[in-house]
Amino acid sequence: MPKFNVSESTYRYGIRENLAQVAYQLLQVFLVGLTIGMFRTVVPALAEDEFGVSKGSFMLLTAFVVAFGFVKGTLNFVAGRWSERIGRKKVLIFGWLIAVPIPFLIFFASSWNWIVAATILLGVNQGLCWSMTQTSKMDMTRADERGLTMGLNEFSGYIGVALAGILTSYMALIWGARLGLLIFGSVVISLALILAFSLVKETQEWARTEAQQSLKKPQHQQSSKALGNFPTHPTTAQMFYLMNWKDRRMVAFCQAGMVEKFVDALVWVFYPVFLHQRGLSLNAIGWIVGIYGFVWGITQLLTGKLSDHIGRMKPIVWGMWICGLGVGLMLIRDGMIWWSVSAAITGFGMALLYPNLGAAVADLSHPNWRGSAIGIYRFWRDLGYGVGALSFGVIAHFAGAVTAGFWFVSIAMLFSGMLVMLWGEETHPNIH
Repeated sequence: MPKFNVSESTYRYGIRENLAQVAYQLLQVFLVGLTIGMFRTVVPALAEDEFGVSKGSFMLLTAFVVAFGFVKGTLNFVAGRWSERIGRKKVLIFGWLIAVPIPFLIFFASSWNWIVAATILLGVNQGLCWSMTQTSKMDMTRADERGLTMGLNEFSGYIGVALAGILTSYMALIWGARLGLLIFGSVVISLALILAFSLVKETQEWARTEAQQSLKKPQHQQSSKALGNFPTHPTTAQMFYLMNWKDRRMVAFCQAGMVEKFVDALVWVFYPVFLHQRGLSLNAIGWIVGIYGFVWGITQLLTGKLSDHIGRMKPIVWGMWICGLGVGLMLIRDGMIWWSVSAAITGFGMALLYPNLGAAVADLSHPNWRGSAIGIYRFWRDLGYGVGALSFGVIAHFAGAVTAGFWFVSIAMLFSGMLVMLWGEETHPNIH
């Protein structure tokens, strides 16, 4: 574990106090979003024509997202533990180095297996890099800014996802799918590496100083009481026991994180296929998927800050239900306007729940093991890509239609929100 000589006066906490570094981290997560976003529209929509996936092969179609989910979920946890040993910046840079081959695998792909391989590397990149941008900003900001901090982080990332989905759809029309994605991906990944090396600072010093200061604070004593005699430097087994069994609040938030990723997996895999089957062009599909991402990203600026005032629980529960409603509405009627509105409703639900689940986990975490707690939460959350894609892929296979996957996800969101109501509780340090 890195050793730092810190004093309590050395490091200041807050978004404004660390504005330059927060901005650099937001730029990093924007580039992370661009990287995953280049897979969102072109790849699934052209799976049959460009990459040889036969029509109706729902299990094969979902394979790349299943692989992504299991890899990213695992790497989220690894990133959290690893960042507490070697630091946040090194993990971030390693994540970008892993991403370098991705555009070339897509360009030279001779079968769908190449796309699955590229997505596995994407899962490693996303697990390491997105986790570090989130953890680093949590290190530097105050407890009463966590909702806003998470909102800013996810705003930046998902604006990148949405923008990439639209840009790559147009680039594919101009240069073809393979060359368009090669140019886009190579530029984004190269820029991210340069900026990570030159601008980003290591933030673990802030976390270590906060750990020293937190021993004197009443909210730490209250958190310690709620967690019993849980150690301040837990083992991996102790962390998993806490997150998955001991603390029912953590269990509620982790399961909600996993289920809400069913929605994003559905948007990633089945929305383009569903809309393509109904005759929409590639750029029209890109705009509908982009509306979902833009609404999700932009409104997180409001919903994250909102939870700093009204608490985490209400936005999380309502977000789960609104998101599920939006998914179901996609199937009720046809038309560009209807699908766009349904996508916007889904995006708004995601904006309510997404930053506030992460903020709730951070609220309950000690600074010494916050990276691990966020990593385990993100492990379960992004495992939802794999579990969700596998589940609705199987359901669509036996039903013979993608629409069955939509209904499955909508109902899962309803029940998951109910479980948060039963097991969760308010975690904001100033709201009870």
